[in-house]
Amino acid sequence: MLMSGSKKEKEFVSYIVDLMQSMGPVYSKGMFGGHGIFLDGLMFGLVADNVLYLKTDKQINRLNKTLSQKTLHPSLTPKKTKSLR
Repeated sequence: MLMSGSKKEKEFVSYIVDLMQSMGPVYSKGMFGGHGIFLDGLMFGLVADNVLYLKTDKQINRLNKTLSQKTLHPSLTPKKTKSLR
């Protein structure tokens, strides 16, 4: 398991931020033992243990489910997760 301050994770976060610059001034901040990904002051993603997690809503979740059933290889289908309430 990688620490949030590891060189490899910092490189991954930098890569993610660079990829997202077409959306606007995306930046990261270290937090929660990982890195928050922000745009316009709003956090929309989290990198933890070299995995990018994106915040979604019901509309995006429905679209993702529809697309994954039609286009993704079975091994790429999102796994069911429990939501925290």
